Amino acid sequence: MPTTKSKWTWLLWLLSALMAVIGLTLGIGGAYLATLGGSVYFLLMGLALIVSAVLIFKGKPSGAWLYAVAFVLSVIWAIWDAGFTFWPLFSRLFTFGVLAFLVALAYPLLKTRAGLIARKGPSFTLAAVLAVALIAAFGNTFVPTPIISADTDQVPVKPVDKGAEQKNWANWGNTTAGDRFAALDQINKTNIDKLQVAWIAHTGDIPQSNGSGAEDQNTPLQIGDKLFVCTAYSKVIALSVDDGKKLWAYDSNSTAPNWQRCRGLGYYENSPAPQAPAATGGPVSGTCERRLFLPTIDARLIAINADTGKPCADFGDNGVVDLKVGMGEVKPGYYQQTSTPLVAGNVVVVGGRVADNFSTGEPPGVVRAFDVHTGALVWAWDPGNPNITKLPPEGETYTRGTPNVWSAMSYDPKLGLIYMPTGNATPDFFGGTRTELDDKYSSSVVAVEATTGKVRWTFQTTHHDLWDFDLPSQPLLYDLPDGKGGSTPVLVQTSKQGMIFMLNRETGQPVAKVENREVPQGNVPGERYSKTQPFSVGMPNIGNQTLKESDMWGATPMDQLLCRIEFKGMRHEGVYTPPGLDRSLQFPGSLGGMNWGSVSVDPNNAIMFVNDMRLGLANYMVPRAKVPTGASGIEMGMVPMDGTPFGAVRERFLSPLGIPCQKPPFGTMSAVNLKTGKIVWQVPVGTVKDTGPLGIKMRMPMEVGMPTLGASLSTQSGLLFFAGTQDFYLRAFDTATGKEIWKSRLPVGSQSGPMTYVSPKTGKQYIIISAGGARQSPERGDYVIAYALPDQK
Repeated sequence: MPTTKSKWTWLLWLLSALMAVIGLTLGIGGAYLATLGGSVYFLLMGLALIVSAVLIFKGKPSGAWLYAVAFVLSVIWAIWDAGFTFWPLFSRLFTFGVLAFLVALAYPLLKTRAGLIARKGPSFTLAAVLAVALIAAFGNTFVPTPIISADTDQVPVKPVDKGAEQKNWANWGNTTAGDRFAALDQINKTNIDKLQVAWIAHTGDIPQSNGSGAEDQNTPLQIGDKLFVCTAYSKVIALSVDDGKKLWAYDSNSTAPNWQRCRGLGYYENSPAPQAPAATGGPVSGTCERRLFLPTIDARLIAINADTGKPCADFGDNGVVDLKVGMGEVKPGYYQQTSTPLVAGNVVVVGGRVADNFSTGEPPGVVRAFDVHTGALVWAWDPGNPNITKLPPEGETYTRGTPNVWSAMSYDPKLGLIYMPTGNATPDFFGGTRTELDDKYSSSVVAVEATTGKVRWTFQTTHHDLWDFDLPSQPLLYDLPDGKGGSTPVLVQTSKQGMIFMLNRETGQPVAKVENREVPQGNVPGERYSKTQPFSVGMPNIGNQTLKESDMWGATPMDQLLCRIEFKGMRHEGVYTPPGLDRSLQFPGSLGGMNWGSVSVDPNNAIMFVNDMRLGLANYMVPRAKVPTGASGIEMGMVPMDGTPFGAVRERFLSPLGIPCQKPPFGTMSAVNLKTGKIVWQVPVGTVKDTGPLGIKMRMPMEVGMPTLGASLSTQSGLLFFAGTQDFYLRAFDTATGKEIWKSRLPVGSQSGPMTYVSPKTGKQYIIISAGGARQSPERGDYVIAYALPDQK
């Protein structure tokens, strides 16, 4: 039988072994980090741990004293290195705090083994203090802490005037201005705690990813008593707004090898007076008085009778327009619609997603407008050939590999202008083969006349884009009060590089200051570089700071050390770090910053709501001879970029545990005052409840702030709804402060935009969310969920 003394001896050995393992990890890694010019702290702490472990193994109290000194110095170093920000301090100190707690408990035994008088009181008191501190620190991980706090919560909420209530949600962004604002206030701050599930519908179409992306990102439309939903496989379902019962369904029988998704539908309704000067003929009476426009994953545009679910026979070929006409060769999966069609007066306008990075000869990035009644081509904007304004001449195609418009467009009916956010010409990371027109229209806002497609003005947000910084989001159109009783018509464009540009939408000139600044130059053979880039300095920059070694983070000091080693082994010179043959860090990466979810706005208080993600990208160029056959990384990995001298590798900047290497938050929601250009508040959004290290769910709602992807909804009652997080929740925030005041657990995650309406039959307001799965999670579903206040008895 082992004696009590030998049992305690084994515990000391286990403690010393744990300290030795951590010490060796830190010592070896810290030595390597020091050779890279990084912090020597990890080397010194590793040595201290190793020596402490040996002394404790031998039963010497001096081991505990040495560790105590090292821990106190670690606290001082952590504050010097990271300041008093919670998450960076937690990463640096919590593990060492746990060791300090164990050492304090073990100290009386060490004194006993050394033949000294062991007084347990002081050691156990210290252990108790450390335990309280550790519990408090761990508990604080569950407390949401604003990054920027609101100065006041007294933001006025204007009641909806009688008769001014929103009647329909007829566009993806609610309006063609992309405001995602609903003039409804039945659900408000005083009663949202009573909000509950009213009904759940199932589409029967569960997106299944093959590694190329299959996600439910749909924001439904509502017209009268019908709710219209599209699915990842290009099906459309009409539901009753009050109970979710299926009224009809339409299956386009579309197939594609990748990128299955539908973000939204277009809608047009015949009216006695056209919404804008008709480019071709007037309304055709008697057929499809109300029609939906479905963009399919196999490059078709289909008009569907909103009342019956049948194709509109008068549109195109029995309801179908083939979007591959005039495009030349289109391989399966290389061209499809990833955003809602834009209905602008009597035309429906579509761009398209092009599979970048495979070659320089990808499908054209042409944008086309079709007559809403007949499907006839009204105009085409070919970024590579301004002389082609309709179909290309016989035997020719639209210009291949040009900048495309894969995100949603906006429309100002008063000015008669359509605003198109463009991507860059393919491929993304080498531009030595691009033409003058490619460089003119890449990564720009392009304003064209709705009736002709003629370019009125352009504004470029990235010159000679080598970072995949295409404009990913629908422009917000807003009339900004000028303080003199009038207003300025502005366009607000968010970008992947974490910048917000505010332009005059009549002229394209900046309203908020933009500076052209010199940026680092690269040295890839055959490439050319823009000496300057536009920096929006009159509006906030969000999550795009130049990273330093001290910005590195990890769940423990060990993986933080590995992130520091990774960082010091890369070249990082800020937002516009040029790709090179060496390994470089791009931050934000090609996902953003801001992405396709766009923004919402409180027009009564001139406050815009922006969600973002903060994910770095490690990349490097690969000489053509070393590019393996079959390279086909779509989002990450090796991409071939055939037709150029190089391939390219992209990798997420993550720790070995799969956690972003820079300090939290990894995603936020920000409120921006459009009058002042200042951030009103900024809060982390999303927890690790449904994700975690190595893809293992932590099941704990730690308020880290996770990458966000999706659209938000603002209502006139002062509420902001959002579901595009990595945990499975629909949330509501107070628009005055950013405080989360309600949330509901979803069966799976969601990347869809919430929307709202009031039933014309019952007068009840509903909040709708489509839940098909979060991006990082394998869990998928086919849910359409409606929330409402309970009936009053």
